[in-house]
Amino acid sequence: MKSLAGAVDKAGHNWVFYTLVKWLYIIKVRQQERIMIGMKDIAAAAGVSVSTVSNALNNKPNVGEAVRIRIVKLCDEMNYRPRSETRNLSSGRNRTILFDFSDFDRCFYLKLIEGINDYAGDNGYDLLMCTAKSCEKYIRNGLTDGCIILDDRMGNETIRHAAQKRYPFVLLDRILPEAPIKSLVINNYTAMTELLEGLLQRGYRDFAFIGGPEYTNDTRERFEAYTDVLSKHGIPIRRDTYFSGDYSEASGYQAVTILLLAEKPPEVLVCANDNMAIGVIRALTERGCRVPEDVAVTGFDNGERAEALGLTTVAVPNYERGYLAARSLIENINGKNNFEPLRISATVIWRKTVSDRKTV
Repeated sequence: MKSLAGAVDKAGHNWVFYTLVKWLYIIKVRQQERIMIGMKDIAAAAGVSVSTVSNALNNKPNVGEAVRIRIVKLCDEMNYRPRSETRNLSSGRNRTILFDFSDFDRCFYLKLIEGINDYAGDNGYDLLMCTAKSCEKYIRNGLTDGCIILDDRMGNETIRHAAQKRYPFVLLDRILPEAPIKSLVINNYTAMTELLEGLLQRGYRDFAFIGGPEYTNDTRERFEAYTDVLSKHGIPIRRDTYFSGDYSEASGYQAVTILLLAEKPPEVLVCANDNMAIGVIRALTERGCRVPEDVAVTGFDNGERAEALGLTTVAVPNYERGYLAARSLIENINGKNNFEPLRISATVIWRKTVSDRKTV
């Protein structure tokens, strides 16, 4: 059958033989329904090479329009549907990107996901979302073309190993400078410095800090800015005014429960994210403390609940962050190989959980 198809191709214009070959294949498939149509079958029926079929189906410019139309028509008539494995072999792409995130806090991730999905969709890519427990199989098995990570549970060695095999990543929560990996992170230090300087200008002098997990880049950078600013202004930093949470509302609530065991609470509680700040406000209110008259509270992220509660916080442009992350990832999938870290600016939003103590 292949030699017959080759002869037809060499003759170039023998339409009778071409039609005969095509329908012989169709009849054969219908008679043997258990046989799955593959790209080789399409190539033989069309009298062309497998690479020509692949190029035609992927709209490559090196295939003539008449040949492309003939191949597409054959695919339809022979009920050929490319499987993901076939697409991997022929084009190396699934046109699917992965987003690995740490939990299902909808308020925090919604805008981020929206930005990722908008850019991916506009550029013909599907978005698959998962957490670290299930993420690795989508990276290892060639089911996705690249991954955006905002999940501290995904280990550095796992990321490095995949990156060395030319699997593209964009990291939103860390920088791995020794690996061919793009990082897109918040400029935590600058934003927290602006927040602390603003609190000092408003007359605050007695501080406490509630951080997230100490191994995370965000907590380290935010606390570093906190200590640097207070030290610059001669304000002592006591160990008993530092609490380590896990970015959850419950951990903020628990920190205040411990803090209020002391005789005198601080003037302001600086929280490393909005969720913990919201837990702090709830605990303070339940215990009869007024915010900000007795204790001021700040957060970091500017989620929907922060705005509703009037929380002073740092606004992170999550939609833009997601959009840029998807753009960086897809550009690197397409061969740009830009691994220079990008830091995103964030802005302090002053609201009613902080007052001007100089005017009180």
